[in-house]
Amino acid sequence: MSFLFEKETPNNANLTMSDCVDAKPGNGKESSGLTDAGVDVTDAKPHSDVFQYNMNYPSVGQCVIINNKNFHKQTGMGVRNGTDQDAKNVVEIFSKLGFKIKFNNDLTVVQMRDVLIKASQEDHSHSAMFVCVLLSHGDDGMIFGTDGCIELKKVFALFRGDRCKSLVGKPKLFFIQACRGSDLDGGIETDSVGEGETQRIPVEADFLYAYSTAPGYYSWRNVANGSWFISSLYEMLLKYGKRLEIMQIMTRVNHMVALNFESSSNLPGFDGMKQIPCIVSMLTKELYFP
Repeated sequence: MSFLFEKETPNNANLTMSDCVDAKPGNGKESSGLTDAGVDVTDAKPHSDVFQYNMNYPSVGQCVIINNKNFHKQTGMGVRNGTDQDAKNVVEIFSKLGFKIKFNNDLTVVQMRDVLIKASQEDHSHSAMFVCVLLSHGDDGMIFGTDGCIELKKVFALFRGDRCKSLVGKPKLFFIQACRGSDLDGGIETDSVGEGETQRIPVEADFLYAYSTAPGYYSWRNVANGSWFISSLYEMLLKYGKRLEIMQIMTRVNHMVALNFESSSNLPGFDGMKQIPCIVSMLTKELYFP
């Protein structure tokens, strides 16, 4: 294991109480905070309910679903048979959890962007949270419309705290059923398996991205029963949605996909493959569905 040390020079000798970033210097921005010695120079006074999102709103929130099954010929993408079962499962489970469903089939890139821009510009002040489910083909960092692809980061950015003010401090969950590359996972044998207070928060805070597969890998879908990820998400939310915290639920989804599924394919090299979802959390509190 190697470590990188910063060289002390007269130029930074007086900046020992300033934060540093792991990047090239030159942005001219320094701010006080937590030093390398662990000294807290900010007021971090906790307040009540600091570790749990407030669900006491008139509405749980919207669940925007985009289900892309049929693609234009020039994209080279095939029909996503089985995705209608995924869509059915998603509509059912998030309806049971109290969300207002906004469902869309076979959208182009422009149409996808328009739907999500509209959702980000709505007033969510009476909602506890926001959910978006994307069912489509994909690649590393990309999601496909019926006529091409769009960067996922552009989709997520629409709901950042500086762009969607009515969702600031509220959980924003994205569930993405799509490939993230063309790698295959052959698996490995194992023996075991404050209210009333104001504060500044990062614009990227309070997001959770639940990808169906790890970066760079294929995502598997059964043509009759739907994708491994969405069917597992449906089952775990149905069983634990009103009982467990979201990360506990998603850990159970990972467990189910990893252990209960294995590909069956006539294509050389595609049989007996495994898959593991990838949960990326920037949530700042525990999330329990109301």
